[in-house]
Amino acid sequence: MPAHNSDVASMFEELADILEIEGANPFRVRAYRNGARSVSGLSHSLRDLVRQEEDLTQYPGIGHELATKIKEIVDTGSLSALEEARQRVSPDLVSLMHIQGLGPKRVKALHDKLGVKSLADLQQAAAQGKVAELSGFGTKTQNSILEEIERFQGEEKRYKLAVVEDVAATLSRHLEKQSGVQKVQVAGSFRRRKETVGDLDILVTGNRPDEVMQALVNYEDVRQVLAHGQTKSSVIMKNGLQVDLRFVAQDSFGAALHYFTGSKAHNIAVRRLALDRELKVNEYGVFHGEQKVAGKSEEEVYASVGLPYIVPELREDRGELEAAAQGRLPELIQRKDLCGDLHVHTKASDGKNTLQELAQAARDMGYEYLGITDHTRNLSMVGGLGEDRLMEQMEEIEDLNAQLSGITLLKGSEVDILKDGSLDLPDWVLQKLDFCVCSVHTAFNLSREKQTERILRAMDNSNCTILGHPSGRLIGSREAYDVDMERVLHGAGERGCILELNSQPDRLDLDDVYCKAAKELGVKIAISSDAHQLGNLELIRFGVDQARRGWLEAEDVVNTRPLEGLKKLFKR
Repeated sequence: MPAHNSDVASMFEELADILEIEGANPFRVRAYRNGARSVSGLSHSLRDLVRQEEDLTQYPGIGHELATKIKEIVDTGSLSALEEARQRVSPDLVSLMHIQGLGPKRVKALHDKLGVKSLADLQQAAAQGKVAELSGFGTKTQNSILEEIERFQGEEKRYKLAVVEDVAATLSRHLEKQSGVQKVQVAGSFRRRKETVGDLDILVTGNRPDEVMQALVNYEDVRQVLAHGQTKSSVIMKNGLQVDLRFVAQDSFGAALHYFTGSKAHNIAVRRLALDRELKVNEYGVFHGEQKVAGKSEEEVYASVGLPYIVPELREDRGELEAAAQGRLPELIQRKDLCGDLHVHTKASDGKNTLQELAQAARDMGYEYLGITDHTRNLSMVGGLGEDRLMEQMEEIEDLNAQLSGITLLKGSEVDILKDGSLDLPDWVLQKLDFCVCSVHTAFNLSREKQTERILRAMDNSNCTILGHPSGRLIGSREAYDVDMERVLHGAGERGCILELNSQPDRLDLDDVYCKAAKELGVKIAISSDAHQLGNLELIRFGVDQARRGWLEAEDVVNTRPLEGLKKLFKR
């Protein structure tokens, strides 16, 4: 099995899960989790690095042991340590950790006390009331587990955008190398940059369809061929993702691209406009009766119904057609608009790099500033900083800024919002910082009212510059905590608090819907990478994608401002 970076990260995470269920040394568990994070943040392909015999230990978070295991995965497609661990603890048991509220200790207790080995076992034990009888669980937890199982079972299998991007990029390059291929374009929800993708739609145009289809079914990453034809083939990749490849005529490419990009609701709305003009729009073109009048490009398709081109990120039928008709389409933010990043961790807490290394990387990216935001003392397990250590870091930043040119490090902190809404460090310390990102990291299970009041109280503190990852969700593994986001949005607007759009592919928080709502309320957004190593800085592109889906323009995002303008916005 050819290993993408995401495959290696997934194996390390699974091994860490098993070891944690077994009660292994916490440092060993953390090494694999850190390794998974390091691998996910690499901008280089591990497969290429191994084949080029690069020294993997030069990359942060990858020691000799992990480097050896990465080489094993790339060379063999498997990891012997993981296979051995699966013999001890079944993957079905590990999968229970995907149920919100079940960590390794609880999974181990369910297995040891009730003999739970799978999701079906857990559902039966909870339905019979046995889970509530266990120490540390109770009726409330049991009911929550049943609800989560129902939600989990009803979910369509979807893949995070970053995982699919890895597959799409390598497969597209493979297809582009085939003789006769003129254009390869990934469509679907991937092109609309949705945070998760169900399957991958790829369009190809050229003059040798048979060779292109053969290139797909023979591709080394394919596990199963579902269909193999001259104009369409479907396969299942090794990671379970379905790929549909279509060979399209050049004069229909625009119509096909529009049709297969979607969304379905957007396409239906466009077809309604076409009917008003006695036109028919489908994947082959735009027709007036039997005559084809457009379809070579997407611009032609939109022009045929009296509209300007609409970028893929907006195609969700959320008012984009009306805005286009009225000349009110937003001039969406672009990556090049960003002047800096306002959420980055260093070795002082759970990051992998020094202040100097981060400053150099940020300058190389063309940034004017970089906000240093290590965790505070409440998160002691990741080395959160107390008053003294934070004061020392401020001095280090000031000293380094005196030596740097072309980049300014901002003194910040990711301050924990405690259960009662107070902040983790005293005001006299926070007032010395340039800004604070205030985040919820604990007590996710508060009631909707209490969670909302907790966040509003935190924002009452004038030191709360930015509300970090506001919903607390982890895509595919943890639902957002129960909070009245409308009240939070209004509260941020009333208090002059900025909301973060966290670019980590596991978070993408705020989501696109609330980004648009924030824009309509005049609440400003900070797009941040939440980087824990140098490679993570580039993840900010996923935040920009999410911002574009949320209709955000450069003026809606605070870190599009030059440094002096940004500092003015920081003063509430």
